Amino acid sequence: MPMSLSQLFCPNIECPARGQVGRNNIGIHDQKKKRYICHVCERTFSASKGTLFYRLRTEPKVVLLVIALLVYGCPIQAVVQAFGIDERTVRSWWQRAGLHCQLFHERLLDENQLELGQIQADEIKARTQKGSIWMAMAMMVSTRLWLGGAVSSNRDTSLLQQMVGQVRKIALCRPLLIAVDGLNTYPSVFRDAFRTGIPRSKGQTGRMTLVEWPNIAIVQVIKSKQADVLYIKRVIVQGQQTMIEQIIRATQGKGMINTTYIERLNATFRQRLACLFRRTRHLARHQMTLQNSMYILGCVYNFCDFHKSLRLRLSVGWHAFRWVQRTPLWRRI
Repeated sequence: MPMSLSQLFCPNIECPARGQVGRNNIGIHDQKKKRYICHVCERTFSASKGTLFYRLRTEPKVVLLVIALLVYGCPIQAVVQAFGIDERTVRSWWQRAGLHCQLFHERLLDENQLELGQIQADEIKARTQKGSIWMAMAMMVSTRLWLGGAVSSNRDTSLLQQMVGQVRKIALCRPLLIAVDGLNTYPSVFRDAFRTGIPRSKGQTGRMTLVEWPNIAIVQVIKSKQADVLYIKRVIVQGQQTMIEQIIRATQGKGMINTTYIERLNATFRQRLACLFRRTRHLARHQMTLQNSMYILGCVYNFCDFHKSLRLRLSVGWHAFRWVQRTPLWRRI
């Protein structure tokens, strides 16, 4: 069945009607090959243009089944044996899906600012065939929304700056609580990111004056182990105790300073991706493979999976009720 023409738009960059829906400028060019034509620029395009399935000869249903298996922890070697598909083809599909999910994530989240309330950040250490790689990620506590991440071979300031930069694009200038672990570079990176440049007056030279955002609180959960006993120390690096308690009550209902939510997210990533298992033989070969995997699972986590902690109780009668399942994005809406 052909797609409704009212939902299509011209993908030609040079077309004046590019990206505009409902202008009645799209017509059917070839019904069999599922090609359409734009009557403004007279260019034809495929129905799969701009999607994961563009110029793929395999049925989209098979591609989605393979990606779904990989997302839920199935190794590539098992997929190759089950479907009889070449391993290079499976890796190519995975790379395509990763790039597509990254663009989708950036388009939907990075260009829309949100009132985050409380965010938590942490890192995961993964092993590859070329050595260890670090993955830094951040999430919004109240909606469990995965905000983004970065991948690097070193656990250094550059890795954190890439991750914090993504959070900075999304965050509105509102009271914000940032909870991180004991890595000592976190406070300085977040302080540098959450600043606004004020231009100098006319006639003055020099760079802009950087002013820190008000009502930004930074806390750290420092864990240490001595004689097989785990000690947890909660430190307020920046902010007032009263404001921190108010944000915690508003975002998680109750509790204290913690990084529990990002640690649960880390466990989800380790459970889902075969290359992140603590003891695995299915190691990633390249850093880009791990980055693609992060964005694929992040999009599935944000937009596809229902989270039990986000479900909403809805009354449908005097004594009857049902649970409405929600994703992090739906909870945000």
